[in-house]
Amino acid sequence: MASATNPMFAKDRFLLGTFSSNCSSGMTVTKVPERWNNSFENNLRLAHLLDDAGIDFMLPIARWIGYGGETDFHGSVLETMTWAAGLLAHTRNIAVFATIHTAANNPVVVAKQIATIDQLSSGRAGLNIVAGWNKPEYEALGLTLPDDHETRYAYAQEWFDIVRALWTNDTHFDWDGTYFKLKGTKSEPRPFAGQPPIINAAGSPQGRDFATRNANFLFTPTIDLERSTAEVAELKEQARGVGREVDVLTFSHVICRPTEKEARDYYAYVTTENSDWEAVDNLVRLQFAHAHSFPHDLLALIRDRMAAGHGGFPLIGTPEQVADGIASLAAAGFRGSTLSFVNYAEEFPYFRDTVLPLLAEKGIR
Repeated sequence: MASATNPMFAKDRFLLGTFSSNCSSGMTVTKVPERWNNSFENNLRLAHLLDDAGIDFMLPIARWIGYGGETDFHGSVLETMTWAAGLLAHTRNIAVFATIHTAANNPVVVAKQIATIDQLSSGRAGLNIVAGWNKPEYEALGLTLPDDHETRYAYAQEWFDIVRALWTNDTHFDWDGTYFKLKGTKSEPRPFAGQPPIINAAGSPQGRDFATRNANFLFTPTIDLERSTAEVAELKEQARGVGREVDVLTFSHVICRPTEKEARDYYAYVTTENSDWEAVDNLVRLQFAHAHSFPHDLLALIRDRMAAGHGGFPLIGTPEQVADGIASLAAAGFRGSTLSFVNYAEEFPYFRDTVLPLLAEKGIR
């Protein structure tokens, strides 16, 4: 197994991971037949490729119902805690996150689950906290999504306070909170070597307050690099205002080919010619209605990006162009980025062989 140092805490490189490989079609809302099949077999194949290449982490999306359309985008999803446990047991170096909705998971149970997978991996687990935004999923789980972000994040704060207390207290304790009443609670084992890395994706003011106070990494989209440079600086300053250092991650979508024409032609084939537009529009509509993950003043402008990579920063072109795009994210102040592909396991080896060496030459890997 790996050492006690979680790869997410490495300070000598721009962090790279994958996003949403546990979900059908990954991050690409397309009908092309080669789109990602999210079987565990494929995920394990991908995890071995990433692990051997020195990629830092894998981040899943927790999803309970799909977005409809011809493909029912994200209609098939591997549950993230068990997915992470399986991958961590079969890898040696890579960090693997579980994505957990606070409203649907008891914090005492989650504290033990995360500690367990952190133990079995010698300190490579991570927790991605979701306070909730997708109203149809809440309804599918028999839950009510609070209309206001204040309530969602007040609940999430108490939830995480309990998790953190369970990871640090060595005696039984009671909890008399607004949302939880616990008596004589305690959790063993604890995480392998201190608190695992925490990710939170937040767009609302309440969400960003939560993330800067609790997370190690705030996860946010990149729509415009100039805008993102200012945003990253503001988020880091907000965290410093409460005595913390928080890094910012973003997500990207890769179409890398030997020539720019090949990459652009494939992009057009995947999106313009074969997007599942009904699913795209359902996704955009739900983002408008219930979430602030994407800037609402720009959301209507990025429908094509939603089709190509769920709104991820486009890395489309030759290996040199893709490497330059990743370098531009680092220059904007991001600590790292996830990568998605139309077919992760088929396309990653070319990225590994052509782009990673260029990033090493640039000094960011």
